[in-house]
Amino acid sequence: MAALAGVTCPLALAPAAGAVTMLPAAGAAPTDATGPARVPTAYVVSNGGPPGTARAGTVTPISTATNRPGQAITVGKGPQSIAITPNGKTAYVVNFGGGTVGGDTVTPISTATGTALTPVRVGRWPDAIAITPDGATAYVANGGSGTVTPISTATGKPSTAIKVGKDPAAIAITPNGTTAYVSNEGSGTVTPINTVTGKPGKTITVSDPASSPPGQIAITPNGKTAYVVITAIVGAGSVGVVPIQTATGKPGKPIPLGFFPFRIAITPNGKTAYATSDSGLTPINTATNTPGKAIKGLNGPIAITPDGTTVYAGSSNHTVTPVSTATNKPGRAITVGTDPVAIAITP
Repeated sequence: MAALAGVTCPLALAPAAGAVTMLPAAGAAPTDATGPARVPTAYVVSNGGPPGTARAGTVTPISTATNRPGQAITVGKGPQSIAITPNGKTAYVVNFGGGTVGGDTVTPISTATGTALTPVRVGRWPDAIAITPDGATAYVANGGSGTVTPISTATGKPSTAIKVGKDPAAIAITPNGTTAYVSNEGSGTVTPINTVTGKPGKTITVSDPASSPPGQIAITPNGKTAYVVITAIVGAGSVGVVPIQTATGKPGKPIPLGFFPFRIAITPNGKTAYATSDSGLTPINTATNTPGKAIKGLNGPIAITPDGTTVYAGSSNHTVTPVSTATNKPGRAITVGTDPVAIAITP
């Protein structure tokens, strides 16, 4: 998503108690438009334990120029996901927490200083977050409330929650910013939300929630297709990723992956989607919706650099590995925090 000039973020908020302050991460944005081109930074969220844990989580910044990790930033309890504003100034981390103190919140992080700011209270058991292309609003899916909470990035204030399906677990916004798509684990559906009116549209059934609930969503750069990961695979022949035509709301033929598909991301040119499962990191040709050969051992969260050259993929051994999109060859693994669950990269 392209950054827009003049977007404001809650950088004036007071640092949270115990927040970690560090020097700007390698590749941080220049102070003015005439400075050198900034190098994107990957932010890796580590849960520190299983979902619902009472442990505080961390976010590790990694310079994509050097692949060296910086100082970890402490956030709330049981963090699950992360999104970064289009201007790259603020990262928002969703803290699930399982009802513990420090959970049910979103922690803003100043990317310039590596400082965790005052958390924003949202709904019960939040799981996912997405930010509009103009950077004005962050939408948080609350799994325990069956709602989505909009947050103004200018004020840090949440507004009235929007009712969706049961156990919303993921959210993505179209490139034109008009529609947010929310996957509902407990309903086996996807709910489109009109971001102008805040009204949910007709739900789209994608799977059987009892055996294969829907998970993360990624939308192609042209906005025509939303790819929905089916997170729990039961039995032979189960699906892996379901494409939805956004113009009609019709789901297409499922794309098979390995057991337990987890995350998905799409290259900036829209030609390839990368999805992780127990089989590894699988490239998917979006023109034909056919999967390629899986890259073994990479079964965790993923994100793609703005230039589309590198996929950063996590694994269960507490590392993140850069993978060349040109060759699909993995580089050297980078050690991060315990149980990496989400990655986002600055523009």
